[in-house]
Amino acid sequence: MTDTTTPTAEEFWEGFYRDREQVWTGRANPLLVREVTELTPGTALDLGCGEGGDAIWLAERGWRVTAVDISAVAMERGERRAREAGLTIHWERHDLTASFPAGGFDLVSAQFLHSPVERPDERAVILRRAAAAVAPGGVLVIGGHHGWPSWVTEPPHHADFPTTEQILAQLALGPQWRVETDELVYSPSTSPDGVVGERADSVLRVRRD
Repeated sequence: MTDTTTPTAEEFWEGFYRDREQVWTGRANPLLVREVTELTPGTALDLGCGEGGDAIWLAERGWRVTAVDISAVAMERGERRAREAGLTIHWERHDLTASFPAGGFDLVSAQFLHSPVERPDERAVILRRAAAAVAPGGVLVIGGHHGWPSWVTEPPHHADFPTTEQILAQLALGPQWRVETDELVYSPSTSPDGVVGERADSVLRVRRD
């Protein structure tokens, strides 16, 4: 019997974005900015692009960007912002557990690919496909939460927060890869009720020789 109570990834994320006129700030993820600013622009693949903040930031700096998400609502917002800014970005809609953009890229970015409706092994599959899409000399940048914010006492749902060590084990990269960044980054975090705390995020940058 089919379980009709649990939404599919597409249903979840379309509802997530449709419920609000704008979900994210529109600014690029700080971890991506930190890891990419000094790189020479080339081709870039932005996985889970959402409303396009990262993709637009990359395109503004000369990257030729392919932006991917499962939500048509989110990508329509990103495409509109890019068009208004006079930027050319290639948008592709994918459920990354089922399909993946073709080609090789100088930069593949996977920022905060956390989903309450997908299994941890599905994320691992996506990241292995992300690594396979990195062209020789290119980099893969993975940013993710390392846990709930310090002010969360009762997590609202189960979430998988793998360490960079676990991610590297899942990727099973060969000798042609080298780790350039493997860090935890702490930043302030404030709850909806105004409780001030902090949150730890992990960032991993690996280069394919």
